[in-house]
Amino acid sequence: MKCPYCGYSESKVIDSRPTEEGSSIRRRRECLSCKKRFTTYETVESLPMVVVKKDGSRQSFDRRKVLGGMIRACEKRPVALAELEKIADEIEQELQNGMDREVSTVQIGELVMTRLKKVDEVAYVRFASVYRQFKDIDTFMSELTKLLADK
Repeated sequence: MKCPYCGYSESKVIDSRPTEEGSSIRRRRECLSCKKRFTTYETVESLPMVVVKKDGSRQSFDRRKVLGGMIRACEKRPVALAELEKIADEIEQELQNGMDREVSTVQIGELVMTRLKKVDEVAYVRFASVYRQFKDIDTFMSELTKLLADK
């Protein structure tokens, strides 16, 4: 493992423990050259997933994009970043567990909205308004009406 401070390629593991969710191992390392310490995470290598966008183009799945969309939707809302990271992990895991190596943005968006609805309704409406591309106030109101009816 290359040291992030000096670039030296040798380090020793000082501490090793599983993360809270148990899906990876956290390793505390010390560079053998500069003696600075840093943390690495070891995870199981998964098969690459391809996302099919609405225009038909394809790109590799990026958990950070899912998380970024949720963070924008939850801006100035009382939702902890840890909660959003947990949701992003759950979505990625659900997609990995599926047998499809190609997933649509529609499928990902629906998974995000389902979880955001349970966490924060305002964030859900914000995400849905961008994701579903509300064109006017009527579509926005119809989504709000559905949300109120579900209560």
